Amino acid sequence: MPSLTRPETPSAGTPRPLRPPATTLPTPDDAVAHTLLNCLLREVSGPEHQTVVADGHLLVRLPRRGVLLRVALRRTSLLGSHRFTGPVSEQRDSGWSELGWRRLAEYTHDELSLRTGVRNEEFLEQIASSHQAISTSLATRGEAARDAYLASEQSLLLGHRFHPTPKARTGDPRSWAAYAPEAGASFPLRHLAVRAHLIAEESAAPWATAVLDGQRADVPEGYRLLPVHPWQYESLRTHPALCAALDRGDVIDLGPGGRPFAATASVRTLYDGETFLKFSLNVRITNCLRKNSSYELSGAVALTRALAPALTGLAENFPGSAVLREPAYRTLALPGPDGSPDRALFEGFGVIVREGLPRRLAPATTALLAAAVADEYPTGPAHISHLLGGTDPLTWWSAYLGLLVPPVLAAFFDHGLVLEPHLQNVLVGLDADGMPAQVLFRDLEGTKLLPEHHEDTLAALPPEVAGPLTYDAERGWDRVVYCLLVNHVAELLAALADLHPHKEAELWARVRDTLQAYADRHGCPPRLAALLAGVPLPAKANLLTRWERKADREAGYVRLPSPLAEDILRDRTGSDR
Repeated sequence: MPSLTRPETPSAGTPRPLRPPATTLPTPDDAVAHTLLNCLLREVSGPEHQTVVADGHLLVRLPRRGVLLRVALRRTSLLGSHRFTGPVSEQRDSGWSELGWRRLAEYTHDELSLRTGVRNEEFLEQIASSHQAISTSLATRGEAARDAYLASEQSLLLGHRFHPTPKARTGDPRSWAAYAPEAGASFPLRHLAVRAHLIAEESAAPWATAVLDGQRADVPEGYRLLPVHPWQYESLRTHPALCAALDRGDVIDLGPGGRPFAATASVRTLYDGETFLKFSLNVRITNCLRKNSSYELSGAVALTRALAPALTGLAENFPGSAVLREPAYRTLALPGPDGSPDRALFEGFGVIVREGLPRRLAPATTALLAAAVADEYPTGPAHISHLLGGTDPLTWWSAYLGLLVPPVLAAFFDHGLVLEPHLQNVLVGLDADGMPAQVLFRDLEGTKLLPEHHEDTLAALPPEVAGPLTYDAERGWDRVVYCLLVNHVAELLAALADLHPHKEAELWARVRDTLQAYADRHGCPPRLAALLAGVPLPAKANLLTRWERKADREAGYVRLPSPLAEDILRDRTGSDR
């Protein structure tokens, strides 16, 4: 077995293997294998210096399992996030032999068992679930939605490329097609009429609850309307307390109705063209059960109220950005045996109202999901390969960075606000020429407060709500840098570099320029100075988090060599900076 002590990223003078950018989608087998290899490279073998780039291939050793893996490279990456092509192989006595995704999953399982001293009986089943979902998506995908925005939301066929089970889902697979964004799902909501005293809700804006009440007109007097995701209703319809309430007439099932809502990338958040509704689903997708916990319901409205001045200030200082607020929730508060609301129903039927695009999107712009723009493969019309036209990629990239990066940094340093701008939480607004004109941030579930900036706000909230809304400064900064630079900027940069491989270092240089320009204008806090000096970048350890069955909030980070240091970029671009 050869030594794997060389760096995984080629040195400045090493020729990089370059292949044409991917224009066709991978097979489900290759997609699952590449994703597992990405995770092993980032979280296991890479940090232990068990990887090397050689002769157009990446070699990865699993030291505890005693296996050497190899895959061909389309392109190497300065961040180590390489692009693969074709099947994964393992070294045997007779030479290299192709390795199926199931066998690679078993090797991964064995390596993690030996590394951690614990086992995870769910792991292989979840990878198989992910493979099944990807296979179904690739085999059954139809024409993209006519609406460009919805087409972008529904184009993510392969999922997060640094998550071991990006499309794993519990629930009846036969039900998924009716509600899955990949299938272009659009459907009417189920509606319950609930006696007014059994409704729990909070609202920071009168229009928000009016959106819920206006879903349909056939609500009896003395009742309030509760929209429900139809799949969630099927999950909870046999709950004893709900059945009893239906028998008493405290709850009336009005059935499906109203205008259709389309599934967005998160599955449980639906959109009708005017307003987003974020429902609970008793379904685990990738890592988490997609349920609106009681503290998340109250927390969304509390953040919308508390952050109004900060969000207004950010919009004024950075007019190319905005945050979609979540000003209301509503749910069912049927008493349980102890007299308090039954928790399964309270959380299971909780719905959060989020502002729709008409309230924040700039005129004459088209919104697209950033994850669709940055996808590794051209899975939909929003992919960057369809957007650039004759535009210089560096010009487009600088415009994008100028909209995205400064407001996220200002939120943290000036307002003690930890935004979570990963690819699925950001929409980019393009003007008529396809140039970035606006970014919209969404999903307050991931937005956190630094306690030293928001002591009074947090003190006014119940502890069970305030606790989950906070990060300390160190964890908050890791989250910002991971979501902004590793999950978002690096992935969109990679998609651009696929089209223009020799410009990768220049693209990273523009990232540094954007950070430096912010530092020059707003002072240079120590954390930002360290970033510009090239300290390692935090990457969320999705593989280890899933293996250890931790909540996303408890996820750890691994550190990636940064391509932002000025001397590194000078060597790569060959210019004085």
